[in-house]
Amino acid sequence: MRSLVLAGLGLSLAACGAKPATPAVADAAAWVGRENVAIAENRELSVGPAISGSLEAERQATLRAELGATIISVEAEPGQAVGRGAVLARLDDSAIREAYASSQSAVRSAELALQIATREVERAKALAEAGAVAARDVETAQLSASSAEAQLASARAGAAAAEKQLGRTIIRAPFSGIVSERPVSVGDVVQTGTALFTIIDPASLKFEGQVPAEGLEGITVGTPVSLVIAGMGDTPITGRVSRINPSVDPATRQARLTVAVPNAGGRLVGGLFADGRVATTIRQGVVVPSGAVDRRGIRPVVMRVKLGKVDRVEVELGLIDAAREQMEVTSGIMPGDTLLLGGARGLVPGMVVRVGRPAEINGSTSGE
Repeated sequence: MRSLVLAGLGLSLAACGAKPATPAVADAAAWVGRENVAIAENRELSVGPAISGSLEAERQATLRAELGATIISVEAEPGQAVGRGAVLARLDDSAIREAYASSQSAVRSAELALQIATREVERAKALAEAGAVAARDVETAQLSASSAEAQLASARAGAAAAEKQLGRTIIRAPFSGIVSERPVSVGDVVQTGTALFTIIDPASLKFEGQVPAEGLEGITVGTPVSLVIAGMGDTPITGRVSRINPSVDPATRQARLTVAVPNAGGRLVGGLFADGRVATTIRQGVVVPSGAVDRRGIRPVVMRVKLGKVDRVEVELGLIDAAREQMEVTSGIMPGDTLLLGGARGLVPGMVVRVGRPAEINGSTSGE
């Protein structure tokens, strides 16, 4: 319809002695939406098996009661940061403290008895040398001294055990970290083995996931792993393989990997789900979307826009990341080249192309 209007306008102008208007070049161009073009980029491309799993603390400890007693104080709450050796709770130590005091008294008595026995040995030896006592009296004194030494050793062992029991009434953090769980409260009567606190070190997070057995090739300790943490945005975090399980699950044919994950800022927490990719091969090169490459022919081709016209270019491919739908192009195009995607790839070579919409050029919002 528009061409008919232009033709009528040309005839009218000719009748008036004027030259007919020449349609603008843009009217003859094929308009391609920006969503149907891609720019070739020079960047890093990595390929490898996909992996999924969850974050856990590499260092974590569940502190349990080592004796039965009543909790008389709690010094830390869940989510609280604590330093190594910090007091977390105290158990009633009244009975143990009495036993400890008794053991100390026993040590002092044994030490005194040993001193007396030692002097008796010295006295007996002196008298024996003077011929005042028989040799058997010296032996008796020496046996008494040996018995006193044994009693002192036993008393000291009992005191050490009582002191150790007394120390068990104070619950301390084994390392610097954060209190994750505290299932007990003041007044609770706990038994030996009752869980009191769970401490985690958030700076030592690890990721545990599984990869197919056939994807183990090229994976070694230190291989980088790109992870996207659920709920923490789309920016990937790079960890490194720290352990590879030497056996494969016979049911799933999956191998378990452990990945060390940096968490210097403490932003990540244990229990978060993550998925990503083990980068068994990493290369820097020209990367394009898979949708820009036509691989149906003998050689893969792309439709490039150069100097405003469509250009058909044969290319050679390198790495192919099927999961992210990206390809490395090793020859044929350069970084910054504009490539057609989707239905726009059907444009014939040599056709004039404008990227965008006519409204964007004319400054109109009508969309014509």
